[in-house]
Amino acid sequence: MAQIVVGVDDSANARAALEWAIAEARVRKATLSAVAAWHEPYIGGTAMVPLPVDPARLEEGHQRALDAVIASVDRREDDPPIETRLIRGTATAALLEAAEDADLLVVGARGQGGFLGLLLGSVSQQVVLHAPCPVVVVPAE
Repeated sequence: MAQIVVGVDDSANARAALEWAIAEARVRKATLSAVAAWHEPYIGGTAMVPLPVDPARLEEGHQRALDAVIASVDRREDDPPIETRLIRGTATAALLEAAEDADLLVVGARGQGGFLGLLLGSVSQQVVLHAPCPVVVVPAE
């Protein structure tokens, strides 16, 4: 059975990518895995220093956020179930790891950060260049 991986964060582009991936998984009768990345927050300066937070609580919060994004999209009765994966690390590294056994990787054109005038965000650009499978980049509109 085909496997589709979709990158998810709390951006409009990621929601559009998730909706597109759900529809594509329905057509392909594929499994669907929604992947989000997380890491401890750091404070800047000459040395990046992690803030003193409990990683387990931080991970739980990220899982709740991922679950909320999944719950926010309209689903049909015949849609495939969505497996969620929360991977510790950068978004690019998490998506490339998750795509190792995938048949298709779906990402939004832009995520939460960056500059509004760009067509592609840095994560979508990196996964297009380095993914081990075909990549679909979905714009918000």
